[in-house]
Amino acid sequence: MSLTKKIMNSKLWWLGVLVILIAINWAASVWHTRIDFTNEKRFTLSGATEKLLKKIDEPVVIDVFLKGNYPSGFRKLAASTEDILREFKEVAGNKLQYHFISPEEEMEGTTIKYGDTLSAMGLYPINLTSQLKEGQQQQLVYPVALVHYKDAVFPVSIYQGKTPMINFQELNSAEAMLEYRLANAISKITRKEKPVIGYAIGNGEPMPGEYRTYDLVENVLRPDYRFFTLDISKQPVIPSELKTLLLVKPTIPFTEEEKLKLDQYVMNGGKLIMFIDRLNAEMDSMQVKNEVVAYDRELGLNDLLFKYGVRINADLVMDLQCDYLPFDVNGNGQFELLPWNYFPVLESASNNPLTKGLGFIAGQFVNSIDTVEAENVKKTILLTSSLNARTIGTPAIISGKENVNAPVDEKFKRAHVPVAVLLEGKFRSLYANRLSQKMNDSLKKYGAAFLPAAVNDNKMIIVTDGDIVLNSVVKESQPIAMGMNRFTYGSQKEFPFANKDFLQNCLDYLIDANDLSEAKGKDYLVRLLDTKKVNSQKKLWQLLNIVAPVAAILLFALVFQWIRTRKYSSKVS
Repeated sequence: MSLTKKIMNSKLWWLGVLVILIAINWAASVWHTRIDFTNEKRFTLSGATEKLLKKIDEPVVIDVFLKGNYPSGFRKLAASTEDILREFKEVAGNKLQYHFISPEEEMEGTTIKYGDTLSAMGLYPINLTSQLKEGQQQQLVYPVALVHYKDAVFPVSIYQGKTPMINFQELNSAEAMLEYRLANAISKITRKEKPVIGYAIGNGEPMPGEYRTYDLVENVLRPDYRFFTLDISKQPVIPSELKTLLLVKPTIPFTEEEKLKLDQYVMNGGKLIMFIDRLNAEMDSMQVKNEVVAYDRELGLNDLLFKYGVRINADLVMDLQCDYLPFDVNGNGQFELLPWNYFPVLESASNNPLTKGLGFIAGQFVNSIDTVEAENVKKTILLTSSLNARTIGTPAIISGKENVNAPVDEKFKRAHVPVAVLLEGKFRSLYANRLSQKMNDSLKKYGAAFLPAAVNDNKMIIVTDGDIVLNSVVKESQPIAMGMNRFTYGSQKEFPFANKDFLQNCLDYLIDANDLSEAKGKDYLVRLLDTKKVNSQKKLWQLLNIVAPVAAILLFALVFQWIRTRKYSSKVS
């Protein structure tokens, strides 16, 4: 064979290889798959999330505000967010777009920074304290995203840290919750019809329209749900169309007829979320007399809740982990912010998707709660005190003078006193085998049949503090977010409590239209580097990472060229 033909054959061979490579790349762009080798299936979306993403009918745009020169923990969180969004885009295709934006950037066509707009929306930054070689560094970080769909915008909190210091466990938890939080936002903003939620009135509850319910109504209920008030005392039955019924801080006792309506609503599949103050203990009395007498309201709900599996105790939880109130320590009219043990800062349990990754919750005059035996009902504690708490019986006189002296730490020996519980299962009616003829006639009058037990498995949430979902106001009657302390608002002691996130999680869990619980139940393992080894072996690994790949490529090139030269030189000769 002549040299010319050999060269031609060689060219044809390389051309064939090139064509095959192009064909493989084209095929991979059309039909492709990936294998997730991580133990916790970090890059595998849940079935519910994939189903949701495939149903998107118009483009969804997600803006993430984690672009900047942040500490390594938040850079890793940003990278994980991009990984999840890339997985989302793999399923949704062109129907999903995402961008990473620095809060310091100016909005297009304006001189307004994105960070200022986020703060105006109530998405406040974390004043992050990070440790550098030169010392501590203060930095404002906005770990949030905005989901855009049509003309609607939905905010997403990516990180809900409990402290201003970088906490790798909290960052790890935030990574594990990324799929759920982003998928939940897409679910809410793209749904065709909002779920119907009822707000119970008629038993002394704060009315929608009051300053105390502004954040609850305007920022939680109205944006995401079709919201109706329901006077239980006048309504013949509670409509089954209501997905969830809220009872927020009732102060007037419930009659047997009203309790029957609640009971039968639950038996028919209705879901309850109750924020109950068993005791009458209010800050208004403290401000007038500098003391308050805490006593039982006698709401009449004890037997109903006991039947479902819980008992709200007539006591108050005191905690060394608590919020602040101003006190006149020296009696000269100069007030000082001091810890107030009756305002416990509650912790969220991590054993349930509902509270996983949640921050601290601010409470006021909170009661403890016990679980009791109830057949076929599972109980899960959602909120507790800290490790250093105590309970006091009532009636009790609570005085502002108590803060003149520091609390005796030895008395605060109870750990994780439960104050909120999730009940799940097939509930039995309180009125089974004890329904009066009058009650039965009342039900029949409105075409309702009495059910002695729930038709299907159901859920309800009981929280022993009505103030958790109410808000205060600051100067010029400006309402602030639920859980925020008006006395520390704008000061260095201000803390962004997660009361609103807790409420939203409760509602999402009870309604759960797209069943995203699998995504929320994900957990990631913390794989931290050994700092001592990193410092001692830093140069070795840098050298290996740079030199080894280059050396491998050069070695491959030399071997390939040697084989090729030897092959063709022997044929020519």
